[in-house]
Amino acid sequence: MASRNVTLALPEELLRRLKILAAQRDTSISALLTATLSELADQDEGYAEARDAMLRDMERGYDLGTRGQITWTRDSLHER
Repeated sequence: MASRNVTLALPEELLRRLKILAAQRDTSISALLTATLSELADQDEGYAEARDAMLRDMERGYDLGTRGQITWTRDSLHER
């Protein structure tokens, strides 16, 4: 996969912490950011897929066993 360079402006304290984290994990800041951003994009795509599937289900509707007939009234359900 081809890569492109991107310039980021990060607070110095965050950059210092990222350098330490990358060294502890024996990797680079670039690799950390790539993995994190990839995970974020995957989560967003998963959310969109789940949302679309739910919207399709809602359009299709659910079989609640009534065969389209409502045999009760609101009052009969809430008798006091």
